[in-house]
Amino acid sequence: MQITARVDYSVRALAELAAQHDLTWTGPQIAEAQDIPVKFLESIMRDLKRAGMVVAHRGRFGGYSLARSAEQITIADIVRAVDGPLAAVRGMPPEDAKYQGVVEPLTSVWVAVRASMRNVLERVTIADVIRGRLPDEVTGLLSNDAWKRRD
Repeated sequence: MQITARVDYSVRALAELAAQHDLTWTGPQIAEAQDIPVKFLESIMRDLKRAGMVVAHRGRFGGYSLARSAEQITIADIVRAVDGPLAAVRGMPPEDAKYQGVVEPLTSVWVAVRASMRNVLERVTIADVIRGRLPDEVTGLLSNDAWKRRD
């Protein structure tokens, strides 16, 4: 899985808003706190607003706030809002990828990959991130071997 800058910045921006305890923060404030380019952040915030995760407030004291609680926003929600489906094969849902012959089982592999990503990304909320406590199902995946890169 490639975690794009849009996803990374979106998670960080929402976590920053959640950590501010229902205060309204401007784009530049969020951008500075998380070292995100302001123009890029504004584009991301439009996607998050469209997805119903943030509310944009106008006026002198305008800015952004969460549209729902941090406990209700999963990492999977964010990925889908800014990047689209969790898993795609050549731009289509994994179950629509059809193969013949010896590679026919690949459809099942791609569907299993999506299920595996769901098992993590649909369990972790913004609230989990800012509390620094991930669900047991997720931390259970963090064995010593998980931290070793395979090139």
